[in-house]
Amino acid sequence: MGRSSRAARTPEPAATTGPGGRTHAQGPLSRPVGSGLAELRPDRDRPAAWSLLIDGAPQSLVDLADPTHLGFEYQRRLGHLIDLVAPPGRPITVLHLGGGALTLARYTAATRPRSRQQVAEIDTALTELVRAELPLERGWQVKVRGADARSVLDRIPEGGVDLVITDVFSGARTPAHCTTVEFTTLAARALAPGGWYAANIADGGALPFARSQVATLGAVFPELCLIADPAVLRGKRFGNLVLAAAHTPLPIADLTRRAASDSAHARVEHGRALTDFAAGATPATDATAAPSPEPPPGVFR
Repeated sequence: MGRSSRAARTPEPAATTGPGGRTHAQGPLSRPVGSGLAELRPDRDRPAAWSLLIDGAPQSLVDLADPTHLGFEYQRRLGHLIDLVAPPGRPITVLHLGGGALTLARYTAATRPRSRQQVAEIDTALTELVRAELPLERGWQVKVRGADARSVLDRIPEGGVDLVITDVFSGARTPAHCTTVEFTTLAARALAPGGWYAANIADGGALPFARSQVATLGAVFPELCLIADPAVLRGKRFGNLVLAAAHTPLPIADLTRRAASDSAHARVEHGRALTDFAAGATPATDATAAPSPEPPPGVFR
């Protein structure tokens, strides 16, 4: 689930390929999938770009002519992490929990050629639709597994990946079993030395879910940061927040600079400020966790 922004971000240098798949001349497409009604809508500003919505909630934006384009604010923030997790252009191993239209997998493949990626997407009908209408480039090493995110994570070999990205939504809510200390511990086990964990969540108001998630990740990882729109952090609107965690220091200065220079300005919270943000919050466990909150009516209009 994401909020769109019309301004493009500046990615690490990458070669892009020509578009393929569905064209705007074919118009929008609606089709029932396992998770609801999937819609592909042509982007009004980019002639080869498409938005994917599930039951009206924006899930992904893909530009078939330019896989480095990240149109959603939260995806650009995750893109910063993809850019910084290793030296520019170096192949990495990534596990994406939640697939949608595979926007971040495309971005990684385009900016870091020869990267090896796995995607857990439980909705196999959605994956079939995306592969047919918004196909991946030949040669990209992206394997999509039609299974629950946590079950895939549980089978990843210890120390097997450089980056785990959790972007799991059932409709517009993150399922409870993907928000817990036990889930985060599995993610930490999957990481290679120096690897990072990242999660996209959504919250609003006093941000109780986000505060609990900071406490949850903090129960597993010693290094944390949170990236979000200042208006979301102040409780002025419902929106996405990106969490990053690691066992080694994160590049806070670089993340802060990139987040501040983005057209959709974001703030990076870390250290004492993040500790104060989560003060009093209780880590979520398998016994206590609840899904992320429902977005307020009309938030996607």
